[in-house]
Amino acid sequence: MRRWHAKARGWWQHPAFARGLREMAAVSPGLAAWGLMTGVAMVKSGMSTFEAVAMSLLVFAGSSQLAAMPLIAAGAPVWVILSTSFCVNLRFVVFSAHMRPYLMHLPLRWRLFHGYLTADLSYVLFTRHFRHPPAGDTEQREQLAYLSGGSLFNWLSWQSASLLGIALANVIPTHWGLGFAGILALLGVGCSLASSHLRRVSAGVAGMAAVVAYALPLKLNIVVAIASAVALCLIIEETWPKAPVVPS
Repeated sequence: MRRWHAKARGWWQHPAFARGLREMAAVSPGLAAWGLMTGVAMVKSGMSTFEAVAMSLLVFAGSSQLAAMPLIAAGAPVWVILSTSFCVNLRFVVFSAHMRPYLMHLPLRWRLFHGYLTADLSYVLFTRHFRHPPAGDTEQREQLAYLSGGSLFNWLSWQSASLLGIALANVIPTHWGLGFAGILALLGVGCSLASSHLRRVSAGVAGMAAVVAYALPLKLNIVVAIASAVALCLIIEETWPKAPVVPS
């Protein structure tokens, strides 16, 4: 245990930790606006201050919180609320599968810790910088330091804004639409990742499928979008001719 605590201190002291903080800070204003509006919306939906604070700290998933709040306010059955939140957050299953080779060498408690902290923007920034799992201890330290810095700043930015929104819920009107700033932040980072034809095709297919299936209940259009994009990309990878290997 002491060995892993020493390693964790090494992540925070690594230069990549500060780099992760700086790069997350560049996109945090949109995230903070989204968190502020989520905090306001939780209180406006009828939740008590205690319930809103507990949801912000324990759930830590803006889209899931926003999807669940109208159902909670309407008195929907618990299974409906949980099913909706599960469907909205299915993208984290994809994130988890992708991140597995990067984190499997860690003890369970550290994997759970990173799993809790890692969100959309921290995942996107991390995978944009590190396209392959670490090949040695040096790369492991750099990658975990960067992920820790970005994820920590992401969490602090979201929670501070969300808690501020809870405190000022009766002052800030919901028609300001501050949550749209978070969508713009995610859109900007997502577009920067469209660096290949396959990624651009998958993004376009997912967007069109989400719009076409928008009327489905429980936010199932998100599941349809993910499934459509993954299925099409697998088909394309299998059918497209492979580039010839040029002998050196």
